[in-house]
Amino acid sequence: MAKSLTEMAADIVAAQASHATMSGDEMETALKKTFEALSHIKNLEEKPAEAEVDDELAQLRANPAKSIQRTYVVNLEDGSKYKQITAKTLARFGLTAKEYRKKWGFSARQPLSAKSLSAKRRKSAKELGLADKLAAARKARSKPAPKKAAVPKKKTVKRRRKVRT
Repeated sequence: MAKSLTEMAADIVAAQASHATMSGDEMETALKKTFEALSHIKNLEEKPAEAEVDDELAQLRANPAKSIQRTYVVNLEDGSKYKQITAKTLARFGLTAKEYRKKWGFSARQPLSAKSLSAKRRKSAKELGLADKLAAARKARSKPAPKKAAVPKKKTVKRRRKVRT
């Protein structure tokens, strides 16, 4: 049969008193402190893992920027960890990426992916020269299109219907 917290606290204080001289007040104080410590430990052991996840999620919701980690990003809606939060994932909560960013205070340009994944994409984009290609495409788009020679409009002739008599 398991001992109660009071019995365990008494055993601990009795063991301590057998090695050091303690007054009655010291024993009473030691007994209270030991009982409180054991109670605290018992509460931590019995606390379900969900409560710990909820505490962590509450902390992340208070500071959303910490939800984007090196190897994963935490979905602030349900606490799940992903490499990237996709539109399909957010659709389960009735949100778009734009609405999610607005709700949790992220900038519109903040990627909803792990930092390592963003770094990997940035590296491959640089290797492919996508920045130069994008700049060239923007420059070409900003140039006005050459004007075509004006073609006169054709006049349409309305024909009258002959009325038979």
